[in-house]
Amino acid sequence: MNSLRPPGLVAYLARHPSSTLKLARAGWPLRATGWWRRPPFLPLPDAAYWNFRMVTYGTGVGAALAPSVMVDAAEWSLRQRGRR
Repeated sequence: MNSLRPPGLVAYLARHPSSTLKLARAGWPLRATGWWRRPPFLPLPDAAYWNFRMVTYGTGVGAALAPSVMVDAAEWSLRQRGRR
C-alpha cells in the first residue's frame, strides 16, 4: 500500500502540521477491522478498499496521491460529516 505513503508526505506535514490532524480524523473511519492484530499495527484501510477508492477517484490501483490532494480530500470529507 505505497499509495498511502506518497512521496513527500512527511515533508508536507512538517510544513503544514495542522494537516496531520485532518488526515488522521478523516482516515480513522477507513481503518481495517482488527488492524491492531496485524503488522504494521497501524489503523490503515484494507488494501482492497483502498484500491477501490483509488479507482473510483480516478487515479488507478497503486497510484499515489500528492500530499496536498490527500489533505484536500480529508478536508472535504470532514466538511461532509460536519466536523471541520
